[in-house]
Amino acid sequence: MRHRSHGDGVFHAEQFKRCGPDCVFEAGVLVFHPENIELGANVYVGHHAILKGYCKNLMRIGDEAWIGQQAFLHSAGGIDIGARVGIGPGVRIITSAHAEAGRHVPILSSPVELAPVIIEDDCDLGVGAIVLPGVRIGRGAQIGAGAVVTKDVPPYSVAVGVPAKVTRERQP
Repeated sequence: MRHRSHGDGVFHAEQFKRCGPDCVFEAGVLVFHPENIELGANVYVGHHAILKGYCKNLMRIGDEAWIGQQAFLHSAGGIDIGARVGIGPGVRIITSAHAEAGRHVPILSSPVELAPVIIEDDCDLGVGAIVLPGVRIGRGAQIGAGAVVTKDVPPYSVAVGVPAKVTRERQP
C-alpha cells in the first residue's frame, strides 16, 4: 500500500511568496504551500501554529500581525488578514466546507465549497475563536474568546458567543 502526504510542514523563509523583514516563527510552526502565503513585516507566529496554504488562492498576513500558539489558518478559499491583527492562541480560520448534497451522498463525498475570510486592520480575535468561510471582520472589531463567527462583523464592533453576535460598538 502506498501512502501519500501533503508534506511535513517544514519551511524556509525564501519559499514564501513574500516574507517581510523581522518575521518570527516559534518552534513547531508548520507551513504548507508557502508559495501561496505572503507575510508582511514583523509578523509573529507562535509555537505549534499551522499556516495551511493551499494549492490555489492566497493567504496574506499584514504587517505586525500576531498569531498565537496552536492557531490553525486554512486558506483553501483565501485568507486576507490586515495589519496589526491579533489572532489569539488556538484560533481557527476555515475557508472551505462540504456542501449539502443530500442523504444519499456521504458528507465527505459532497462537493467542497470555498469562500474567503477577510479580517481587516486592527482586529483582535480572542483565544479559541473560530471564523467560518465567507466571513468579513471589519476594521478594529474584537471577537470574544471561544466565539464562532458565522456572519460578517461590522467595523469597531465587539462580537461574542456561539454563534457570535455583535453586543456593542467599541468606544470612539
